[in-house]
Amino acid sequence: MNLQNRTALVTGSSSGVGKGIALELARAGCNVAVNSHADSEGVAQTIEEVRALGVDAFAAMGDIGVSADVRRIFDEVLSRFSKLDILVNNAGVQSWSPLLELKEEDWDRDIRTNLKGCFLCTQMAARHMKEHAGGAIINIGSACNKVPFPRLIAYTASKGGIEMLTKVAAVELGGYKIRVNCIAPGAILVERTKAEGGDYEKIWGEATPLGRVGVPQDIGQAVVFLASPEASYISGQTIYVDGAAFTQALWPYRANR
Repeated sequence: MNLQNRTALVTGSSSGVGKGIALELARAGCNVAVNSHADSEGVAQTIEEVRALGVDAFAAMGDIGVSADVRRIFDEVLSRFSKLDILVNNAGVQSWSPLLELKEEDWDRDIRTNLKGCFLCTQMAARHMKEHAGGAIINIGSACNKVPFPRLIAYTASKGGIEMLTKVAAVELGGYKIRVNCIAPGAILVERTKAEGGDYEKIWGEATPLGRVGVPQDIGQAVVFLASPEASYISGQTIYVDGAAFTQALWPYRANR
């Protein structure tokens, strides 16, 4: 899909899923602003790989949960690109803890980064897109948009909030030709998930009807589609990129066994 001469900001794109999204947008011809709060080394690596694909990229460092940082990030992006066509709200954190033990500061951190950050960036991007013939905003949710994830209550609450933010934004912004959608990844193999313990790839591959875990490229390709003209009538939707893992119900019989 052709995104030639389009520009995108991908938050949290120094590694993992965010980096995969940045690279897929670049392969489609899109220039990319690469964001991270503190991982300057990872940002530099992503920029190098994006530029190797023949498009422009630069670092837009800052904490998307802080309004002053968000204003500065967008000032830098619009100074470099003059126009922003695509925003991908990918940056996120998670706190592993049972509900009864979760610290207030961890709850605040997850909600501030994941949900407030999505709000701040969506608002800033939409104000610009309103004056420039529209655009596409893609929010990265989670499979926990659909089912509860134990020991991840703050993360789950923030991602559920992102889904409803997506729907409200799509309704309010549609008149400005701004499309807003959400992608909900399932089990994606990145450095963070590899470190969760056990054989992540084997455990989740066996639990997924398609028989494998996802990779960042899977999410990136979905983002490219939703950002493209081919998705021009899709807005307000959540698309699960999970190999049907969270579509299946708890069922003791497997259809193919």
